[in-house]
Amino acid sequence: QVQLVESGGGLVQAGGSLRLSCAASGGTFSAYFMGWFRQAPGKEREFVAGISWSGGGTYYADSVKGRFTISRDNPKNTVYLQMNSLKAEDTAVYYCAARRTRAYNPHEYDYWGQGTQVTVSS
Repeated sequence: QVQLVESGGGLVQAGGSLRLSCAASGGTFSAYFMGWFRQAPGKEREFVAGISWSGGGTYYADSVKGRFTISRDNPKNTVYLQMNSLKAEDTAVYYCAARRTRAYNPHEYDYWGQGTQVTVSS
């Protein structure tokens, strides 16, 4: 059983930056593909970014490509999401999630954090 805890959310002005962290425990972190998702009010949860076990493969939604960067530190059991050039439409609750293999559909993920709110003011 893997437990995930996100942190780093907050209120930021448009054009600003935030760095989210997701700390994992209870499993072999390096064995999992990690994903970041977000859910805005009234919308479905959507894939934002994903990273392979070694960190050698990274994947992004078109809406964040070039602005967000996912990374991981396996010895620290942590995955990060660096968010730059934030826009009002990035406002959402951000979740990290884990599964054994790469996937973009949130329904395919086995483990979830509780989420962290990101609010971008325009």
